[in-house]
Amino acid sequence: MIRLFEKKAGLTSSRKLDHLRICLDKPIERGFTGFEDVRLIHNAIPECDLDKIDTKTRFLGSRFMSPLFIAAMTGGHSDARIVNARLAKAAGHFGIGMGVGSQRAALENSDLEGTFSVVRDEAPDAFIVANLGIVQLRDHGTEWADRAVSMIDADALAIHLNFLQEAIQPEGDHNATGCLAAVRELCEDFKYPVIIKETGSGISAQAAQAVFGAGVKAIDIGGFGGTSWAAIEGIRADESPSADNKQLISLGREFIDWGIPTVVSLIDVARTGGPVIATGGLRSGLDIAKSLVLGAELSGMALPLLKPAIEGEESLFSVIETIENQLKVAMFLTGSGNIAGLKSKHAMITGITRELIDNIREEYNGY
Repeated sequence: MIRLFEKKAGLTSSRKLDHLRICLDKPIERGFTGFEDVRLIHNAIPECDLDKIDTKTRFLGSRFMSPLFIAAMTGGHSDARIVNARLAKAAGHFGIGMGVGSQRAALENSDLEGTFSVVRDEAPDAFIVANLGIVQLRDHGTEWADRAVSMIDADALAIHLNFLQEAIQPEGDHNATGCLAAVRELCEDFKYPVIIKETGSGISAQAAQAVFGAGVKAIDIGGFGGTSWAAIEGIRADESPSADNKQLISLGREFIDWGIPTVVSLIDVARTGGPVIATGGLRSGLDIAKSLVLGAELSGMALPLLKPAIEGEESLFSVIETIENQLKVAMFLTGSGNIAGLKSKHAMITGITRELIDNIREEYNGY
């Protein structure tokens, strides 16, 4: 098992280690995703062979052996290198895609590039997504975008949105002006697909229309109901010796339930017509199946894979195999021999999730 060491020099790098440590040691999941209110329709005569279920799919022109996507987690600190190495090895072994964590630390300090570039070393043929914050894109332009992609020989670039985290983070960027224009400028000439990625608060149809209109090729909804960055930053503030940072604790608590539940965000964004990655509290292969029925192309997981990756390669592979088997059983019981068949199925949605979806439809005339 990896042992996380004490903080090393570099503000951004130390923050990354804080995030990794807190995710491993503290209860940082909050709210509900909405998957609890989603029920797939059982097919009592499935007319397919469970042992021949085909989970292969395509996304942005690339082929994947499964819709499971290893969502962005870590990097930017020397202790994170082996985590990324193991995750990448799993991506290569299972033929699935992977996103890296924010590359800001390595863009500020080239000594940390190896914590990210190891991903391509371990998974030479996998679909890898680079990661840059939208504020850093606005402030540094396409130069940083190019460097982020070249650092890991990526196939696409995710621009992440994390303004709830920034509002609570002691070192947070509070100025969000000019960000959409920066995305539009990037998409005009960038030769790689750009993905917009939320980090736990979800994306609405209106925001999706804005970024698709700016030229992005896909959206990772990052819905509410999984890892809470308000909780993480609240814990960091509580641990800080600074009196000013202590004032952020109550702010984190007040916004602990802020965001659009994953299922609601997924349905809302899928209506806009562009490719969607469902992330935000997915915890099983059944959740993946539900998300695909609701309109996702890929389904991302982070926290469920982080602890196994810390434990070792065998543990990580075992967890992924379990998730894949759960997905296949869900496909079998809906009579879906392949992913296209699964995506043609219907789901029953009840409870507060149904109420939220109906409210959105009424408010926005059909969205």
